[in-house]
Amino acid sequence: MRFWQTIRQTITSRSSQTQEAMTEPCFWRVDMHSHLIPGIDDGVKDPEQAVACLKQLSSWGIQKVITTPHVSRDWYPTESATLRAGQATLQALAAENNLPLQIEVAAEYLLDEFFPELLATDDLLSFGSSRYLLFEVGWAAAPRQLDDLLFRIQTRGYTPVLAHPERYSFYYEDQTTLTNLREKGCLFQLNWASLTGRYGERAQAQARFLLKKGLFDFIGSDMHRPADFTALAALFTTSDYELLRKQPLLNESLL
Repeated sequence: MRFWQTIRQTITSRSSQTQEAMTEPCFWRVDMHSHLIPGIDDGVKDPEQAVACLKQLSSWGIQKVITTPHVSRDWYPTESATLRAGQATLQALAAENNLPLQIEVAAEYLLDEFFPELLATDDLLSFGSSRYLLFEVGWAAAPRQLDDLLFRIQTRGYTPVLAHPERYSFYYEDQTTLTNLREKGCLFQLNWASLTGRYGERAQAQARFLLKKGLFDFIGSDMHRPADFTALAALFTTSDYELLRKQPLLNESLL
């Protein structure tokens, strides 16, 4: 509690200096990337952890949580019906704990051999009126035929959103490819803890590069557990936070 009070005091001080009205740290108000359905992936393990995470997000000013469990054939072949049931569970937990949060569910889809089948049958959970579809790629190497998959996603009426592009090591020396993806209509989502060094110095540098270029469309916590709180809270007292306030984020359009 004392740690968070210190952060709030620092934020208030900075706001006064810049003469900007500031209410809550998460001025974007919608968190659109998290793993808060208990026991469904590598996120929270139980309802108690889920409630702790929801309480923290609410205290930071989040009003809507669009939680996005992993979906992949090898690790988390979770069906859409199961995800929707998890949304109802999470909303009930919020209500039981008097949290003023609206809970929605989408998914973070891995572009594996399983994905084209889901795309062909429209068995995908998107969010927002533009049918934003959050996806990730494998960590080992740059994905093949990504342009083709993005085109197929778009022709099916979805708007592709690449999760945490700043974290893929194969793009650290190939920023041009990221820029080209963005120009082809693939939107980018920033993990806000990337700016605090949570994923290492290279990811932090890449996040700053993309932020300064104005290439991020969404910001998300990618919260998995209460242990993430400290790394996330650290953003609010950094110089990157002031730069983030100038970013044309789309989170507010999701309210």
